[in-house]
Amino acid sequence: MYKDISYIFLVFLILSTCSKTPATDTGVVIPESSDQGWLVPFSEIVDNGGGKESIRSINNPTFSEISSSENGYLKDSDLIIGSIANGTAKAYPHRILNFHEIVNDTKVTINYCPLTGTSFGWNNDESLFGVSGLLYENNLILYDHETDSNWSQLLLKCINGQLIKNEPTIETIIETNWKTWKTLYPNSLVLKGKVEQTSNNNDTSVGKERVYTIINKDEKSKIYNFDTFTNGKVIKDLFNNKTYLVIGNENLIVSFELNAAQKNLEFNYSFNNTTSFFSDNEGNKWSVFGLALSGPRKGDVLKTTISVVGFRIAIDDFYPNALTYTY
Repeated sequence: MYKDISYIFLVFLILSTCSKTPATDTGVVIPESSDQGWLVPFSEIVDNGGGKESIRSINNPTFSEISSSENGYLKDSDLIIGSIANGTAKAYPHRILNFHEIVNDTKVTINYCPLTGTSFGWNNDESLFGVSGLLYENNLILYDHETDSNWSQLLLKCINGQLIKNEPTIETIIETNWKTWKTLYPNSLVLKGKVEQTSNNNDTSVGKERVYTIINKDEKSKIYNFDTFTNGKVIKDLFNNKTYLVIGNENLIVSFELNAAQKNLEFNYSFNNTTSFFSDNEGNKWSVFGLALSGPRKGDVLKTTISVVGFRIAIDDFYPNALTYTY
């Protein structure tokens, strides 16, 4: 009899640990309940076996000039993460991020997950971040140095520890290829570090196609395919009762939430190997970060969205009910 009871218990345990977490109709993954102090099922947390900081973050980054011979390994097609801080443009190559995943720079932590192909910039005024050695849905879990709490990169939320349910403050970054970035920002600095010898940008296996996603954690998110923007395209998209400007080409997509004074502007893709990426019918020229570089609105800044480039399969895992733009 005890053997039968043990068998039944074992079957129940296996079924319970294999069950999928339900998703709300907003497309955000929500666990049924907290499990051992986690916002996501503890049984779905994977330990890479190396422990905390088995992948070493870069905490005191150094940079070279864009023209330096140290950057000779970069090919035009190589992907980089780009940021602007206090007027200084910086590039963080994927070939370095593949080794370190996290760079704690001044005021911003660049975090990259090679398994999901996703990158964000998080404000680090309160604490620096490191690699926890844990994964959720094959996605990076960071920990903060201040409280040792664990943060899901793609959920954009602390999922375990003292700061549970807190959300990071997002800093705007872009992802594009090296050729586009050095054209936009020829005076950029470039992160130094251990370099992966070959690029992994050409993985076209099912689910590994890269897509651009506007993330709305409490509403509908929306996915845009890069081939929609081949040779340059402007999309004004209305969803969640907001007007979005989505603009780009096959190598770079950016998006902004337009206010009442901006949504009637007619925007044009006008990238022609200069710092300006798009323009409008008033004669304003705008950067990829939404700054009006010239024209009557010079100095104005468009509101950037929370967005990410990553593998389609990863976006589907975390935002399974996201809309997909079709034309």
